[in-house]
Amino acid sequence: MSLTSLSISELQQKLRSREASPLDAINALEARIATVDGRVGGYLSRNLEAARQLAATADVNLPLGGVPIAIKDVINVSGEPCTCASKILKGYVSPYDATVITKLRQAGAIPFGRTNMDEFAMGSSCENSALQRTANPWDLTRTPGGSSGGSAAVVAADEAFAALGSDTGGSIRQPAALCGCVGLKPTYGRVSRFGLVAFASSLDQVGPFTKTVRDAALVLNVISGRDPRDSTSIDQSVPDHTTHLGEDIKGIRIGVPKEYFVDGIDPQVRSAVDAALRQYESLGAEVVEVSLPHTEHAVGVYYILATAEASANLARFDGVRYGHRAASANLLEQYQRTRAEGFGPEVKRRIILGTYVLSSGYYDAFYLRAQKVRTLIRRDFTQVFEKVDVLLSPTSPEAAFKLGDRTDDPLKMYLADIFTIAANLAGISGISIPCGFAHVGESRLPVGLQLLGRPFEESTLLKIAHAYEQATQWHKERPAL
Repeated sequence: MSLTSLSISELQQKLRSREASPLDAINALEARIATVDGRVGGYLSRNLEAARQLAATADVNLPLGGVPIAIKDVINVSGEPCTCASKILKGYVSPYDATVITKLRQAGAIPFGRTNMDEFAMGSSCENSALQRTANPWDLTRTPGGSSGGSAAVVAADEAFAALGSDTGGSIRQPAALCGCVGLKPTYGRVSRFGLVAFASSLDQVGPFTKTVRDAALVLNVISGRDPRDSTSIDQSVPDHTTHLGEDIKGIRIGVPKEYFVDGIDPQVRSAVDAALRQYESLGAEVVEVSLPHTEHAVGVYYILATAEASANLARFDGVRYGHRAASANLLEQYQRTRAEGFGPEVKRRIILGTYVLSSGYYDAFYLRAQKVRTLIRRDFTQVFEKVDVLLSPTSPEAAFKLGDRTDDPLKMYLADIFTIAANLAGISGISIPCGFAHVGESRLPVGLQLLGRPFEESTLLKIAHAYEQATQWHKERPAL
């Protein structure tokens, strides 16, 4: 078996038994990347010298000792570029580590490579990157999902043992589903956002892409915790999320929101999810139909609040202090030309939308009303979690769509996240795990199963996800690159 095909847990066994070294892992990844990444396009850059230096001194007995982990290009790593896949940050090199990177280093992990993404994390297909195109390893003519498409693709293609991404409206879970790997969005506040370039500050959350649920638990153990540099991180104890993996789930109550099982879901996706429900019942879980009545408003609320926050957050990219700077005769013209040249069409669209909903005369009609509906959406989840332990749905209404199919139809693209957005509005935890395949023409494309859990109860969420994973073989499937 190739070293790069191993999970984190399997790699750790080899590292700790001295069957392989961290340097072997780095070299194996580089050989794999040289073989397949020209077609996948998952990585934007790699600093092999820095990775090998860390590998040479790695303590393999630490929680993630000697394990290379790819990093989405929206998370700052000292001495590395952080372009957010945008022309406006060309030439910017981070002078500091994000808190999640500091925690990875303390646990012995090796930050390895920058992965492609939709520009400033705005997109559902990774096609908004200003730097390169990323393809789905299962079918190179199809999208890997977004915005963390590069992170999902490199894990699925065995070009990484794990990767970090960010999830603002589904940007970890949706690409994980489309690429057939595990993607975990922690509870808002569980993981520090310090050093994550902000898209929508009340929605963004850092989380892992992995090959197994156990690996997701291992990474979450390390990156979680209160951070005084992030006022939104919560002072909650960090349990060992691996403790309850493998426990019986008999009697667990799984809620099936009727609003998430609607017309428009691809029949093969629906069939795979229905089969997963039957699998859970065979494991002793109780399946209960529930209702989240304000779900129909989630997409509208999200694209008001997220764009409003993006408008404010992206105001700092003006060409004065770092990144791209347009030549101009005066300061106002410099701002205008820099932002016109530096931002791509989707980012401009969202800045304009966000500025509009925050403008005088429209704030109450749009932004304030959206915040009130967000409260109702959050209340729906609070009430339903009094009756069930987790919620279950498709992660995406369909398998990976063709590259280019939706670039001219933003509204259709936005609906790719229809089942993931509400979790971010409510601030709860969520995970996508592989649950089967859809056959489209000659393509065999992964289908993702989404589980949503109570705030700060990731241990329960992971236990239930792990039970299904271990009862099936879907997580062992790999694309034939």
